[in-house]
Amino acid sequence: MALNYTFSMIKPDAIERKLAGRILDDIESNGFIIKKMRKMHITLQQAQEFYSSLSQFGFYNELCEYMTSGPIIAFTIEKENAVLDFRELIGATNPLEAKYGTIRRKYGISKGSNSIHGSDSDESAIRESSFFEL
Repeated sequence: MALNYTFSMIKPDAIERKLAGRILDDIESNGFIIKKMRKMHITLQQAQEFYSSLSQFGFYNELCEYMTSGPIIAFTIEKENAVLDFRELIGATNPLEAKYGTIRRKYGISKGSNSIHGSDSDESAIRESSFFEL
């Protein structure tokens, strides 16, 4: 199987709690290669555009506010079967429902502050990494 890539970002709650290094270590320890990385503070307009597919949900405004509350680290990673393997590594959106050992189970606070984002498909990975110019 050929190497492919996916997109991820470490969210403001994890940056604030100084967990970026641990999260990146977990990612690399599971065979992913970090290709490009950018630390930035996104604007409300960027958050609204990035999460536009979720705008019909009640949590949309809260999500956008949360994502602009502090810096994020956006990055692309490479591995065979990158999208599916990474989704498995980060775990369910709600940390309380995530499997033991997953990033969200280990570091997430709540469904809203779950420390990390991961693309859900190859198409999303392309779109999301392009959005952040990675």
